[in-house]
Amino acid sequence: MLSRTISRRFNSTNAVSNLKKTALYDLHMELGGTMVPFAGYSMPVLYRGQTHIESHNWTRTNAGLFDVSHMLQSRLSGNEATDFLHTVTPTDFWQLPEGTGTLSVLLNKRGGIVDDTLITKQGENDFYVVTNAGCIDRDTEFLRGEIEAFAGDCKWSVIQGKSLLALQGPKAHQVLQPLLRERQTLQALLFGQRRRFELYDGTSIDVARSGYTGEDGFEISISNEKAIAFAQLLLDNQLTKPIGLAARDSLRLEAGMCLYGNELNEDITPVEAALKWVVSKSRRNVADNAAKFNGYAKIMDQFNSDNYQKVRVGFKYSDKGPAARTGAKIFLPDKKTEIGAVTSGSASPTLGNINIGQAYVLKAHRKSGTKLVVQVRNKFFPIELAKMPLVPTHYYKG
Repeated sequence: MLSRTISRRFNSTNAVSNLKKTALYDLHMELGGTMVPFAGYSMPVLYRGQTHIESHNWTRTNAGLFDVSHMLQSRLSGNEATDFLHTVTPTDFWQLPEGTGTLSVLLNKRGGIVDDTLITKQGENDFYVVTNAGCIDRDTEFLRGEIEAFAGDCKWSVIQGKSLLALQGPKAHQVLQPLLRERQTLQALLFGQRRRFELYDGTSIDVARSGYTGEDGFEISISNEKAIAFAQLLLDNQLTKPIGLAARDSLRLEAGMCLYGNELNEDITPVEAALKWVVSKSRRNVADNAAKFNGYAKIMDQFNSDNYQKVRVGFKYSDKGPAARTGAKIFLPDKKTEIGAVTSGSASPTLGNINIGQAYVLKAHRKSGTKLVVQVRNKFFPIELAKMPLVPTHYYKG
């Protein structure tokens, strides 16, 4: 039942015609992937012989391989690339060590989030950027427009001919390490870092120790021509199984991570999204004559005056009931006073299939442990706000 619900959910996001295919499409078909439209691509939601719960739990205990080639890989460079990033993001990239990446957000002039993004500092004024597939058109329009207005030495270009694979789970390093050329090791690669490695046959891969599951793992950029052969090598290891979009969504929900279009949009600020940490401390009190990031006045007013109404929270059901999906209303226990709405929700395989979710509620009611009710199918079910991540993360930090 859960698998059918998830398939319908992803199917509803795009028209079926004119879908793009990643370089791994033929492999997905060979593996019995149930292909659905997602962000303009034909993507696997599940694979033959697996349920959603089995896929989810396998990634939490072993190694799951995801095709995330639909994500946009790009490069930002030029003598003033860092200054440009300081206009469109609130993160301090001067302080970021080379070879290290961080989650940040692209901000419009109102301080709203155009997209969340992973940005890696490859060198001085040289950045590798990964943004969401569903935001490609808007991100392209936004970045080109902002660079034109910036009028400095900064260039943005889409990286062509590269696939992106995510190998996630506590045994991911056991799968990838044997495929590397002799004397190369993943042990020194810490969470957030990105390095170039070579496979045993000399194939070059760029490996970031990151992902969107809350587990240890890697995001690997490789040429399209080598992608299927590399994916097959990873799958030849009995610790690895191919994993689709269904488990990717439930894994990120347990890890307290945002899905753009659900938890984030252009009317929500980092403060409201409970992402205050992406606003670097060094950028919160900028001198009047210094460059400020988009929406600086509004965002800092929210920091300093607590001047905002709603905030993102996590929740768990206190009892059984149907999962609260996007848009479900949240009330005080009196079942009359509406104070928020669900943005994402599903059963949590890791927590024994209790229902969990994320929501926006009035900030006066945001404290973990607060007891509320959610309305699903005209019935009310008790929930309790819970600190995120809802399931502990296991990032590798050495």
